[in-house]
Amino acid sequence: MQRAYSLTSSLLSAFILLLGLAMIAGAVARGGGVVLGVVLGAAFVAIGAGRLLIARATSER
Repeated sequence: MQRAYSLTSSLLSAFILLLGLAMIAGAVARGGGVVLGVVLGAAFVAIGAGRLLIARATSER
């Protein structure tokens, strides 16, 4: 059960990270609302990357 939780958590984290990258790319491509799109996208990237780092650190124990 722990392995399934770890895998699901890692997949969700990667999805959040990719969603953030897509938000940044979309905001830059549209040109409008760049500040909000980039800031929110960067926040999603940071959250996703942070979750991935924490998940990897706890799975190595």
